[in-house]
Amino acid sequence: MRTIQEAAKALRARKVSSVELTKRCLNNIERLEPKLNAFITVTGEHALTQANTADKELAAGRDRGPLHGIPISLKDLFRTRGILTTGGSLLYKNMVPDYDCAVAERLNAGGAVLVGKTGMHELAYGVTSNNPHFGPVRNPWNTECIPGGSSGGSGAAVAAEMCFMSMGSDTGGSIRIPASFCGTVGLKPTFGLVSRYGALPLGSSLDHMGPLNRSVRDAALTLQLLAGHDGRDESSVSRPSESYLPPSEISLKGFRIGVPDSFFTDRVAPEVMARLRAMVQLAAGMGAQAEVIPIPDMAAINVIGRVILLSEAAALMQPHAAHRDEFGADVRALFDQGLLLPATDYINALRLRSIYRRQFLKVFDSIDALLTPTVPMGAPKIGQATVMIDGQEEDTRLAATRFVRGINVVGFPALSMPCGWDSEGMPIGLQLLGRPFGESTILKLGAALEDGTDFHLRNPPLA
Repeated sequence: MRTIQEAAKALRARKVSSVELTKRCLNNIERLEPKLNAFITVTGEHALTQANTADKELAAGRDRGPLHGIPISLKDLFRTRGILTTGGSLLYKNMVPDYDCAVAERLNAGGAVLVGKTGMHELAYGVTSNNPHFGPVRNPWNTECIPGGSSGGSGAAVAAEMCFMSMGSDTGGSIRIPASFCGTVGLKPTFGLVSRYGALPLGSSLDHMGPLNRSVRDAALTLQLLAGHDGRDESSVSRPSESYLPPSEISLKGFRIGVPDSFFTDRVAPEVMARLRAMVQLAAGMGAQAEVIPIPDMAAINVIGRVILLSEAAALMQPHAAHRDEFGADVRALFDQGLLLPATDYINALRLRSIYRRQFLKVFDSIDALLTPTVPMGAPKIGQATVMIDGQEEDTRLAATRFVRGINVVGFPALSMPCGWDSEGMPIGLQLLGRPFGESTILKLGAALEDGTDFHLRNPPLA
């Protein structure tokens, strides 16, 4: 059983118990953790207690939903009552919260079983998950490579079958980059759709909470549980409830797909471009209409995103200035850069964001979804500062965030799903972008493409 759907069906047919599923995941953690370092905290005893309760409830006819009895994990910036929450930082190395974040509340209410808190880039401020305090998280497809970040432990844990789902956060691509590098599905919902209450913040107007899964339909099931208004989060939106789960049979007849005419197709590894074209052709073969379309100035939107994040992150961390020596060198340098930016730059960035958001919204007047690579290359090696992409050398961080950062600026939904492998055997990710609150549309497209391929069924060598 690879997916939540499969496991949930087996649980209700009494073919397996939640305790058995949980023990399998905990055994995988014990076997693979020395090689992957995907977890900061493993909650084995807690998980088995939750699993035992889930089995009793299901036997008594109490069904909390598709995640009832399913082993999951949380990136270690989601506060969990009575369980260590470090944010991958020495600042919080001993923090044991006395309350649950909103995401944990909803997962608990849905009967999910927490097997642990996953490793991450320090304070979620980076793309490598090479953490100076807890050690580097490693990619299960090649342990010499990064899993991406900042939700690297979540991507590695899901890919290596240490859990069925792991919650991540995405401020500038931190769900989608690990999904791409680890060969999993990663969903960044529309800004405000999933509550951020109780999650350690990084960029107050850029942070998004979303899941990493092993299938698109699993991502839809997870979003179904997580979405909803929360008055404790000032950015939370109130919307009518809807079903995000795609049907078992999907037709793409009349579905309109856009492929960018620039930026997302510039400075891209040839193997990545080949997989993008193949997925567009696959969609067209299913009845979708595909066309090349112009897009706004994404390079400018990325600059806006960097200014906003540098400013907001520096402001959030300013109260900890007396403990700056506890930050890793890369994170400390980013906070220092943020402190140097004048307020006028931040205000102008917010003003320009509104202009470009309106421009980006107009893209979807003629299409239902925009298809791009998630990142322009496969996973780099741990410690690799630069990458070569189509003959050009580029900073690893800037390259990895190039196609994802701007989507946080505009706040639109984005889905990353596996679409093949490069010549080094590393996964390649496809990014599906939709209009605000268009999650059901991009999940439908993603599920159709997934049904036409077997990429989500392949296991990394260590799994």
